[in-house]
Amino acid sequence: MMGFKPIPLFLLPLLIFTILSRADQALGSDQNRNVSHRNRAALDAAGGVGKVALKGSKQTSGCNLFQGRWIFDASYPFYDSSMCPFIDSEFNCFGRPDKQFLNYSWQPYSCSIPRFDGQAFLNKWRGKRVMFVGDSLSLNMWESLACMIHSSVPDSKTTFIKRTPLSSLTFQAYGVTLYLYRTPYLVDISKEDVGRVLNLGTIEGGADVWKDMDILVFNSWHWWLHKGVQSQGWDFIRNGSSLIRDMDRLDAFNKGLTTWAQWVDQNVNISQTRVFFQGISPTHYMGREWNEPRKTCNGQMQPLTGSTYPGGSLPAASIVSRVLSSMKTPVYLLDITTLSQLRKDAHPSTYGGDGGTDCSHWCLPGLPDTWNQLLYTALSM
Repeated sequence: MMGFKPIPLFLLPLLIFTILSRADQALGSDQNRNVSHRNRAALDAAGGVGKVALKGSKQTSGCNLFQGRWIFDASYPFYDSSMCPFIDSEFNCFGRPDKQFLNYSWQPYSCSIPRFDGQAFLNKWRGKRVMFVGDSLSLNMWESLACMIHSSVPDSKTTFIKRTPLSSLTFQAYGVTLYLYRTPYLVDISKEDVGRVLNLGTIEGGADVWKDMDILVFNSWHWWLHKGVQSQGWDFIRNGSSLIRDMDRLDAFNKGLTTWAQWVDQNVNISQTRVFFQGISPTHYMGREWNEPRKTCNGQMQPLTGSTYPGGSLPAASIVSRVLSSMKTPVYLLDITTLSQLRKDAHPSTYGGDGGTDCSHWCLPGLPDTWNQLLYTALSM
C-alpha cells in the first residue's frame, strides 16, 4: 500500500509495551470511575481521593509509613524535656544517664516522612479541636504532641487544664485545642448493686464529648490485660445478658472494640471529623521476645536493627485490624506496633519516678513523638 513502511524488528518490543501500557491505563481509568458513591464521598470528606487510608489500611499515597527501620539522626529529639511544661514525671525520664535513645528517627522503606512543624500544624488546624481518647498511652501521645507544638511556638500563650477524665491544652492565638479523655476500655464501667461492672456492649458515659471533634485518636488495649479487682478497675463483666466474673481477655477486647466501632459508625460525622486508631503499643518486660531471656527494657540503650520483631506480632493488633475493616466509617490505623516493638530502649524503665520498672510507657521526648510525626504525615496527605 501507498505510504506503508515495514516496522524494523528491533522496534517491535517497544511497540507492544506501549500498547499494553495504554490498555492498563484505560482499565485503571474505568476502575476509578467505578468507585462506589459511598467510598468516593468518604474519600472526598477525608481530604481527597487517594489521599488518606480507609478502613485500617496502612497505605498512604502508595507509601506504607509503618514498614521501615530506625536510623541514627543527630537532628533529634524535637524538644528538650526541661523546656516543656506539660510532661508528667512518669514520662520525663529525669536522671537517665544515656541519651542516644533520643537520636533515632523512623525511616519508611518506600518514602520519606516530613519533619514535624508545630506552627504549620497550628495554622492548618486553626480553630479546630483534636481529642485523644483512651488510657495512659493516649496520655503519653497527647503530652508528646503538646511538647512538639510548644517547641515550635514557645512564646505562644496557652491554657492548660488537667482533670479526670477530661483535660485540655489550648494554643490561644490559633484557637487549637488538644483534648485528652481518659477511658481505658472505651466501653462503660458502671456502678451496680453487685459492684463495678465492665459493660462490653455500651458506650454512654462521657461519649457525647467525643462528638463534633475535628480529629479523634482512639486507643485501648493495656488495661484489658490487667488482672485483680484493684488493677483492672472492675468486679464483673456484662457480656450481653450474662454477668460474669471474668472471661478470655482477647475475646472481651474484641467485643468491646466492636461496640466502639458501632458507636463511631453511628455517631461520627465524617464530613467534619477525621478518625484514627492509635495501634497497639507493645511492652518489653520479657527479653526472650528479642533473644535476651534474662533482660527487660532496663538498661537497653539501642533499638533492634532491621524491620521485624523476633517475638512476632501481637494478637490484639489482629483484632484491631479486623474490627476496623468491618466499619463503614473510614478509620486510619496508626499501625505503630512493629516500629514500637523495635524500641526496647525507649521506655522509662527505672527512671519513671515511681520506683518501679516501667516497660509499658515511653520516655518524652522519645517514641511517641514518632507516633505524632506519623499522625502529622497522615493528616498532611
